[in-house]
Amino acid sequence: MSCLELSIDATHEAVDWVRTLLSSTDYTSDVAVIPYDRSGRSNPGQELSEWAFTLRFYLPHDRQARSRLDSIAQLLSPLQRTGMVTALQAIEVLEHHVIADSATASPHRIGQAFVILTPDANYEPGTGEIPIRLEQSLSFGSGLHPVTILSLRLLERYVRPAMHTLDLGCGSGILTVAIAKLGATVLALDNDAIAIQATQDAVSRNYVDAQVTVTKASLGHGSTMGHWMGLETIDQVPTIEPSASFDLIVANLLGRIHLSLIQDYRAALRSTDHQPSFLITSGFTTEYEPEIDQSLTEAGFEAIDSDRIDDWVALVHQLKRHD
Repeated sequence: MSCLELSIDATHEAVDWVRTLLSSTDYTSDVAVIPYDRSGRSNPGQELSEWAFTLRFYLPHDRQARSRLDSIAQLLSPLQRTGMVTALQAIEVLEHHVIADSATASPHRIGQAFVILTPDANYEPGTGEIPIRLEQSLSFGSGLHPVTILSLRLLERYVRPAMHTLDLGCGSGILTVAIAKLGATVLALDNDAIAIQATQDAVSRNYVDAQVTVTKASLGHGSTMGHWMGLETIDQVPTIEPSASFDLIVANLLGRIHLSLIQDYRAALRSTDHQPSFLITSGFTTEYEPEIDQSLTEAGFEAIDSDRIDDWVALVHQLKRHD
């Protein structure tokens, strides 16, 4: 049977969004991420420099192909309207070509230590380097999106051995593995089954199982808020009640989710004057920054650090509690 080869050009920010949106359909094929070929191409309405990658994937060319194609085009239309991807292109091919995910085939360095690798990459880490091997998945967290890069940079600054940490909205598991490789223990939570599977795979692939617990659940009332990435509402998941048990929380979520979970963050962190605890929030742009910072300050947090890439921002707040 022939196939439909689908492709779009995309910005750095769009790659993980496209994969996450596709995960909400019954289409779960791999998405190849290929560096954008600038030779002899132009895109009316957008500068060539805006496109970073071409994303390519396949559908069976059967009776359901047209309806699936229309569904995918509609799903991706918000990204197209905001200039993050081009219109979906489809051509009929005789077979599903195996395409190397060349955008992530080479070592991808983040911060001072982290090196993101494919599972089979032949790479010998240098002194001080921390390799993280990730299988391609439809979960958020390839290491290409600015919010993931920012989170990894900040984790490198604040995670210490023997910390007990929470990765809320663990996605691909990239942050969970990073924390564990820095010597801490991690509870990895997500309300999406695909994310839980991807994180567990990443944990096992990077040999940090002894330090990590992966659970399909949410912190506090986050279990009542539907899918954190804004997809269709999902079944309610178990709740992890906040109980002052974490030294650090990292949450790479949409701005509105952070605003709803601030009291849960506060209740979940343990801290004294001699042992501060930290909250790293990312997943939003500078548009949300003032409201999130103000709400955290009113809840008893103190802003101590931040990092930025273009309009994307990640914040570090510290909570102090007296004995």
